[in-house]
Amino acid sequence: MAQAVSPPRRTLDAIPSPRGTEPSYTAPPAPRLVESPVFVLSSVRSGSTLLRVLLNSHSRVRAPHEMHLRTLHVHLSRAFTADAMEALRLDKDELEHLLWDRVLHLELTRSGKDVIVDKTPPNTLIWPRLHRCWPGARYILLLRHPAAVIASLTERRTDPDHGAIRAEVLGYAEKLEEARQNLDAHVLRYEDLTADPESATRALCGYLGVEWEPAMLDYGGKDHGTFRPQLGDWSQTIRSGRVQPARTATAETELPPRLAELAKAWGYPVGTPPRP
Repeated sequence: MAQAVSPPRRTLDAIPSPRGTEPSYTAPPAPRLVESPVFVLSSVRSGSTLLRVLLNSHSRVRAPHEMHLRTLHVHLSRAFTADAMEALRLDKDELEHLLWDRVLHLELTRSGKDVIVDKTPPNTLIWPRLHRCWPGARYILLLRHPAAVIASLTERRTDPDHGAIRAEVLGYAEKLEEARQNLDAHVLRYEDLTADPESATRALCGYLGVEWEPAMLDYGGKDHGTFRPQLGDWSQTIRSGRVQPARTATAETELPPRLAELAKAWGYPVGTPPRP
């Protein structure tokens, strides 16, 4: 009489969990092609385009237009795709990190330079993810008096919503302060950059580990690509090819209490905050 054969025993790892009940998977960081990119963290309307063309004028530094890496996404189109990627020690975030890294590496290789700088202002809002993606990244914190940022945004918009503008500037300022407190970054004020561009760029070069070059101050003589909306500043000021004085905010300029607090922490004069 034939003996009954028991079905092969399934290990716990072999038993699939019902969809939605399995623990989430976080992939470990993969090796990066660009190990130490440089990110300019700033609010909008804070002079980041001026800073990027000054840096891009250096023979070793590539600072292209805003790359908007945070808007490059990977879509896992089938239910089993995540499982397949997990088996490769990847997940959606890490796949996006690999894509971001490849974009930076491609741009750096095309330029023939060895330092790459991304100055996209909204990167400020995701700096913790950038830090997770590139543990060896370097950061330049570009500050500007919040009152001057508010004034610039108000002038730029055809039908400005003053409350929304203040909220936008506060959102950037909070993340900048968070980065200032947590990152080993080079801090630069836009007002100081425009007042003494040679001293400011010399200090920047020291931070980046490159020799200062006088050609950095003559950015108008270099090709920096097209100046147009969504890729950075496109005003006549930046098109002039020379550093121009920054508009300053006086101590009498009123700011909401939290913005006034942050401005003061950054060394700016502030007036008496209005009542909330």
